[in-house]
Amino acid sequence: MLLTLLILPTSVTGSGVALPHIGQDTHASLDALQWVVHGYNLTFASFMLACGALADLIGRRRMFVAGAVVFTVASLVSAVASDIILLDLVRGAAGVGAAALLTSGSSILATTFDGAARTKAFAAVGIATGAGLALGAMVAGVLADSLGWRSFYGAHALLMVLVLFAIPFMRESRNESAAKVDWAGTVTFVGSLFLLMLGMVEGPQWGWASAGVLGMLVGSVLLMAAFALVERRVPHPMFDLKLLRNGRFMALCLIPVVVTFAFVILLPLLPNYLLVANKSSSQAAGTMMLLMTLPILITPLLAGRLVKWGWSNRAVFAASLVCLTVGVAWLALVLEPGVGAAALAGPLITLGVGLGLNFGLVDGAVLDVVPPEATGTAAGFLNTLRLGSEAVVIAAAGSALVNLMQNWLNDGLDRFPAYRGEPVELANSVNSGDLTGPLSKLPENVRPGFFDFVTDGFTDAWHVVLWASAAICAVLSVAIYVMLREPARQPATDGPALAAPKNEVTADTLS
Repeated sequence: MLLTLLILPTSVTGSGVALPHIGQDTHASLDALQWVVHGYNLTFASFMLACGALADLIGRRRMFVAGAVVFTVASLVSAVASDIILLDLVRGAAGVGAAALLTSGSSILATTFDGAARTKAFAAVGIATGAGLALGAMVAGVLADSLGWRSFYGAHALLMVLVLFAIPFMRESRNESAAKVDWAGTVTFVGSLFLLMLGMVEGPQWGWASAGVLGMLVGSVLLMAAFALVERRVPHPMFDLKLLRNGRFMALCLIPVVVTFAFVILLPLLPNYLLVANKSSSQAAGTMMLLMTLPILITPLLAGRLVKWGWSNRAVFAASLVCLTVGVAWLALVLEPGVGAAALAGPLITLGVGLGLNFGLVDGAVLDVVPPEATGTAAGFLNTLRLGSEAVVIAAAGSALVNLMQNWLNDGLDRFPAYRGEPVELANSVNSGDLTGPLSKLPENVRPGFFDFVTDGFTDAWHVVLWASAAICAVLSVAIYVMLREPARQPATDGPALAAPKNEVTADTLS
């Protein structure tokens, strides 16, 4: 199970590093290339709750087997695919397999271990997941540079074969009282997310005012409205909309959204900046990301210590949010062509500490602020919002970079008449981490000036995105801190005493 949970996050952090190699090999357009990352994120987020409900119905081990087979086959096909559309489709299939693996795997662990053993098991889960996030970019860079990008997905398939061999030793379990899968809710939710992401990815390509893009965005809103209506009427909804009235629950669910704007968008996108502006290799760019991801393995222990020393969950979350907001703003100040590890270390480590301080603590705190009968739905909502926000915000940030770069090129590309390509084509190429192709089309004497012009525009685009992210993080952080305020306790004048509030997540729980 730990091997599985080590593999799954590497597809999120590693695929972005492999994108330039995939683009050079398949000659794919950026919008098609981006779906290597977007397809996996979209299906991973969208099918979490449906897979969890299905696992309770048909058996958790059986669902785990199905997820392992789908993920293994999809990874194998990814390793041999030569057509970008096929690669996009199988990455989406891999996301469905990942959703099945994660939901059924967590349930298997929860039903296999009890008490202190369960606490230790899920602590190991956190370490494995954090290691996957931390090492994914570097491993992808090393493999892509040395053996080619196909070896990255081939390694996934090979490791999953080991997981398949271990499955016969797992016990089967199911929930005899499990409700049916909310297929209507699943279809409307997945459709809404898909149209939203597709509209954002195609916005810079087709034009934001084009009928196709506007139709997809409107369709996304209509499907989300249909989803809300469906969830109000079905007996066992995917989301219990009543949870939205719980202010503290919603505040905790917004913390992963801040993480997405400050931290997660950098995982697939920042390596591409380093590839272009620093002329880094994939291996060097992936290794640089360790500055941001390695603290995830250490700082959860610091969070446990802070709780043990008397800090409230709210105070630890506030420290986490400050680190995330300051980190992304700091990165906006230092990011420039040729930036080195010394300048990047401060903001990237700060971002890693910010995520590590709330890593795992949020999940426990969410279950503390909802009724016991709603814990399953609450955990599902948190994970879906976490993964869904990652999918949507990564797509939005990528589109913003392309759009801003395109505007820069429209204003100044006429200074380089020797370049015959279209601005949108160049913007796509740069944002996918490839400037070698455009440079090869120019005379030697023009290339240095062209390189400076393009990297200056790319840097300006990054500054806009980073400052916008910092502003969003700041606003959300203040709102979260206010919403996490303890509710006022009314003294009981007569009748039974008020029930004592649930305890917060303790240091022992975290350890």
